[in-house]
Amino acid sequence: MKAIVVMDEAAGTAGMVLAERPRPEAAGNDVLVEVHASGFTPGELTWPSTWTDRLGRDRTPSIPGHELAGVVSALGYGTRGLSVGQRVFGLTDWTRDGTLAEYAAVEARNLAPLPGDVDFTVGASLPISGLTAWQGLFEHGDVQAGQSVLVHGAAGAVGSMVTQLAREAGAYVIGTGRAADRRTALDFGAREFVDLENDTLEDAGAVDLVFDVIGGDIGNRSAGLVRAGGTLVTIAGPPGARPDDGRAIDFVVEADRVQLKEIVQRVRDGRLRTVIGTVATLDDAVAAFNPTERAKGKTIVRVRP
Repeated sequence: MKAIVVMDEAAGTAGMVLAERPRPEAAGNDVLVEVHASGFTPGELTWPSTWTDRLGRDRTPSIPGHELAGVVSALGYGTRGLSVGQRVFGLTDWTRDGTLAEYAAVEARNLAPLPGDVDFTVGASLPISGLTAWQGLFEHGDVQAGQSVLVHGAAGAVGSMVTQLAREAGAYVIGTGRAADRRTALDFGAREFVDLENDTLEDAGAVDLVFDVIGGDIGNRSAGLVRAGGTLVTIAGPPGARPDDGRAIDFVVEADRVQLKEIVQRVRDGRLRTVIGTVATLDDAVAAFNPTERAKGKTIVRVRP
């Protein structure tokens, strides 16, 4: 099968090549998915799990990508809950070859049915962004109606999902980002916007929940905005600063079939929109992941027409 592979962490996306790789087999409780569309997060090339298996053994050359939408083509021994020919989407294991390929072996529990009225391109854009937003808001942030939520990167792939879900939950959303992102963040449901290039972050005032995707100085300063009893939730690693009288939680997103069903239903209902930028073919994927100018939205690789 054709796949995008990387040999060296230091080379980053510039070290990606299109190559022929053996088609994987579905082990027990796995399914083999014929990949139709795949998502990719550039940061994964810095994760140790991209280069080793669960036992810490080297697994280069590695096939990156952990989001996919496609069709089940084979079932592993003992696999239940899915069937051959079924449309699926989901988030794959961090420590095995990923989804930038014509086929991927995935644990069945990591996948959810993809309704026929949702395009594969849209399905592949949802797992990481949607699950990160859902888990950060509802599992870790315990967001409630009437609370105020500060969302960093509110126009981005994750931030836009957080903004929409928090708004639907009845929260008052304050978005942040670049000046050019103001209109997009407001369109997604933010009531206010802080331009991190020209405004002062502290102008946002005290909030009940901060959802941080940036870290660093912004993440540290955000801790000071959390009011008593509030929460700082971050996906940017352990926070350097914590609220004086609140919680600070950093987490790694996990696959969850029930949550994927909730997310895709909201897409079908028009309650949730995803941010897709470039859509490339597998043959053009390397160039798409090495753009000459800043890309907006998630890049999706359409593996099959």
